[in-house]
Amino acid sequence: MTSFDPAIQMRLIRDLEPVVAVELERHLKIQKDWYPHDYVPWSEGRNFAGPLNGDAWEAKDSKLSPIAQDSLVLNLLTEDNLPSYHTEIAIAMGRDGAWGTWIERWTAEENRHGIVLRDYLMATRGVDPYELEDLRMAHMSVGYQKPYENDMLHTVAYVSFQELATRISHRNTGLISDDPICESMLQRVALDENLHMIFYRNLLGAALDLEPNAAMRAITDVVTNFDMPGAGMPGFARKSVGIALAGIYDMQQHLEDVIAPVLRAWNVFGREDLSGDGQAARDELSAFLAGATTESDHFNEKREKHFERLIARGQEPIRLTKTK
Repeated sequence: MTSFDPAIQMRLIRDLEPVVAVELERHLKIQKDWYPHDYVPWSEGRNFAGPLNGDAWEAKDSKLSPIAQDSLVLNLLTEDNLPSYHTEIAIAMGRDGAWGTWIERWTAEENRHGIVLRDYLMATRGVDPYELEDLRMAHMSVGYQKPYENDMLHTVAYVSFQELATRISHRNTGLISDDPICESMLQRVALDENLHMIFYRNLLGAALDLEPNAAMRAITDVVTNFDMPGAGMPGFARKSVGIALAGIYDMQQHLEDVIAPVLRAWNVFGREDLSGDGQAARDELSAFLAGATTESDHFNEKREKHFERLIARGQEPIRLTKTK
């Protein structure tokens, strides 16, 4: 990655504050408050074993498929690391003026997601509560650090893609859960993620107009080194492979439903204001996307052969048959 100029960072934080204020006002007008407890089937709950002498959790208690359980756990553990995300974003953007107001509002809205996901899983006995808590402790004890320089441009570029990726992951997890309550809950969560994406996408679009070359470099750095924020959690690799096989979130969706629409919104490949490192970064991005598309095609071919083998053995593969 190219070293980032601190002078550009400070200038952009100053010059973009009016944009942050406008986007914050727009967000608050269209965002509707909601209440996590409204989406949880509390009547299904009962005490667990332990101090309250309830019933020990058993695998048969869950009505969710193993892949739905894995996806919900991965999504929840990702949401659990909110304190680390808040810290990283606050350091990169600062907490003065409209920047600080947005960061606190974003954090408050994001916190609902972890609340409702955990309450749903506990009320429905969807996953092993002891394993979930052990994973939470392990994941949060490590925390989260961005895989790129701690500057505003890289941060905003990253969350522009990450919020949309999270929206798709939540939405498709709800679809594959085979539980209308879970689907409704995750649809509500996904709506928040989409609104957050729009905020960050619009902000980075304004940064592109002010500092096209620096912003283009940040975009390329992020896309070519992208990992979901939960990539460091225990068991992530195994869960992410299963999630990709099931079609909840795979490389093709990442490229076509996340990267491509955001790049189009920024008119990345139609811009005529790039030069030097900005132009070089766009060329790198184009080459990367071509290679990633080839890798995605290979994965899809292997997945279909895998499904064919399962069907030949009389096993019905669990996969998402519809997306929204």
